Amino acid sequence: MKSEAGFISLRSPESRVHRQEYPAVSIVVPVYNGGAGFVDCLAAITLYKPPSWELIVVDDGSTDNSAATAAAVGANVQSTAGRMGPGYARNIGSQHASGDYLCFIDADCEVNEFTFRNLAEEIIENPDIEAFFGCYDDSPKATNFTAQYKNLCHRYVHQRSGDTVSTFWAGCGIVRRTTFIAVGGFDVNRFSRPSIEDIELGYRIKQMGGRIRVAKSVQVKHYKAWSLVNLIKVDVLDRGVPWTRLLAANPACRVDELNLQWTQRLCVVLSFLLVACIAGALVQPILLVGALSSALALCFLNRDIYRFFYENRGLSFMLKVVPMQWLYYFYAGVGFALGLAMHCFDRFFGRDPFLLEVRPPLRANLRELSRVRASDSV
Repeated sequence: MKSEAGFISLRSPESRVHRQEYPAVSIVVPVYNGGAGFVDCLAAITLYKPPSWELIVVDDGSTDNSAATAAAVGANVQSTAGRMGPGYARNIGSQHASGDYLCFIDADCEVNEFTFRNLAEEIIENPDIEAFFGCYDDSPKATNFTAQYKNLCHRYVHQRSGDTVSTFWAGCGIVRRTTFIAVGGFDVNRFSRPSIEDIELGYRIKQMGGRIRVAKSVQVKHYKAWSLVNLIKVDVLDRGVPWTRLLAANPACRVDELNLQWTQRLCVVLSFLLVACIAGALVQPILLVGALSSALALCFLNRDIYRFFYENRGLSFMLKVVPMQWLYYFYAGVGFALGLAMHCFDRFFGRDPFLLEVRPPLRANLRELSRVRASDSV
């Protein structure tokens, strides 16, 4: 069913997927010092997962009792033998998985009673899709403004996207195991810490001819309590800079979708123009006209997301979102500038560390993939 001005919400219990029809799925959860949120994450997974689905938890060098917590609920617990990053941990989990599909769930996310049922239905209804990913629900765990804003923005972008995209999201992402193996898993050399390892994986799957679908009814609750400083740091250094370098090195990845739509790029330009006009108005007051024009243009281009926040959190929350969204565009532009400068630096010295390896299409290798799948099932 739909709500929130057409956004896909949780489906009704009358699902067409019956227990005996569930595809074979291995749930992989990487964890580093998961804390109380991880306890809730595991409790929800064990409560709602189909009995035939296996649960693999990969401890990424935790110093708390995360591994013991996972073992207590019957998970297959593996270890990275040190802090190696979530991409490495997910790769370890995939090596111990037996399901036809890998379902990655972050340790700070909580599934609900519909998550796995809707996921199974997506797989059954779309047998030609290599990977799926879901989105956050409309009730983030953390109540502070920054966390609510960030998590709901994430939901808005995924719910408003087209059905098929070029990237991947590992917070609640599903990929065919043989496809994951064929493309080489997550790139742990470029991304040894949480970054855009899932986005980059999606580009490689797409490069090889695979299709990725946004499964909008597959939803999880996010626990992360973002602070403003941490949000800006992560968005600029861990996402904006490497994503820009990846796009600059691979023109084929520059598609008009998700956060990369042309309206978003225009908003970045307008945010810089707004700041420049306000600063310049200290000398030339006439520039306030330019500032006002930029502000009005930003409001117009973002009217849909403002409406989304108004319908979900009310007028006072929406009014706080307006300057927050402008700030987001401004520091996103900073991340873009830094990433582009680093790309130019790399090219000047004749290197391109973010260049994707050209691989033959997946569809041209179906015979090999079928052989791998057959041997895996033995």
